[in-house]
Amino acid sequence: MSSSTTVRRSPNRRRFDSLEQEAYLSLWRTYDRLKILEEELFAAYELTAQQYNVLRLLRAAREPMPTLALAERLISRAPDITRMLDKLEQRGLISRTRSTADRRTVLVRITAAGRWLLDQLAEPLRQCHQRQLGHLQPEQLRQLIELLRLVRSPHEPEGSHWK
Repeated sequence: MSSSTTVRRSPNRRRFDSLEQEAYLSLWRTYDRLKILEEELFAAYELTAQQYNVLRLLRAAREPMPTLALAERLISRAPDITRMLDKLEQRGLISRTRSTADRRTVLVRITAAGRWLLDQLAEPLRQCHQRQLGHLQPEQLRQLIELLRLVRSPHEPEGSHWK
C-alpha cells in the first residue's frame, strides 16, 4: 500500500466498520450535542423542537393548513401529530377547524398567542444557533448544508422541499 492510500489513525481514534459507519455515527453524535442546546432553550418555553417547528410552519403558511400537509412538512416524522396539536391547542397557540369543503380534513392555524411566542423565541433561538454553529465560517456552513443535502437527497420522498 503506498503512502498516499494509507489510512492514518490517531492512537486514540476508535475503529469503525466503515467510513459510512463513522460518518453516520459522527452525524448522530453531532445531532445529539447540538440538540442539547436546543432542548434547553425550548424547555424554558415549555415547547419541544417539533412543537416549535409546527408553529414556525403555520406562521409561514399564512393560511390554515391541513393536518396531513403539516405533518409532511415537519423536519422529522411526528407519529402522533394529533396529540402534539392537542397540546398546542390547549395552550392557545393554534386552533383547529373542520374544512367546509371536506369535513374529514382538519385545518390548523397559528393564533396570535402562537405568533407572540415565536416572536419571543426569535432572539434566544438565534443565539442558540450561534452557539451551535457560530464557530464555523459562512463558507463552511454553505459546504455543510450542501453535503447534508447530498447525503439526504436519495432518501427524501419525491417532491420533498428538502431535496
